[in-house]
Amino acid sequence: MKTFKLVSLQLFNDKQEAVDVELTDGLIINKEDDDNTWLVEALLQEKDYKILENAISDKQDVELRVVITKKENDPAAFQTALHSVKNVEDLYSVLFEGHLKRTKQDYAELLLQDLIHKGKSGSDLVTEFKEKIRTRPRISVQGKK
Repeated sequence: MKTFKLVSLQLFNDKQEAVDVELTDGLIINKEDDDNTWLVEALLQEKDYKILENAISDKQDVELRVVITKKENDPAAFQTALHSVKNVEDLYSVLFEGHLKRTKQDYAELLLQDLIHKGKSGSDLVTEFKEKIRTRPRISVQGKK
């Protein structure tokens, strides 16, 4: 097994809208088993757990986008199921189990789509793309397929 630091967590609600979940702490574990299973554990404050709870409601499958180890890394997409929720003192430990999704879009493509969706074009598009590709902010995915 390999364990990594979970830097950020984003999930998709019933309307396929991206929802950012603020982490207190988190881990992601590659079980390195025959099924290529991963575990994602997020430690959340109550207010952040409520955001997560409202976003996933009764969904069986939860699509996550996570950044591992460093905030500069590209997000990785996972198809998961909520495995368990435990209240630990004043925090919630939320455990997802699932598999890495092979996505064809990388961060640059997602960023470009986001900027175009926001109405950027021409030299403004190029300037903002260059800035954001260096700073790598989270991307709010609109109309995700």
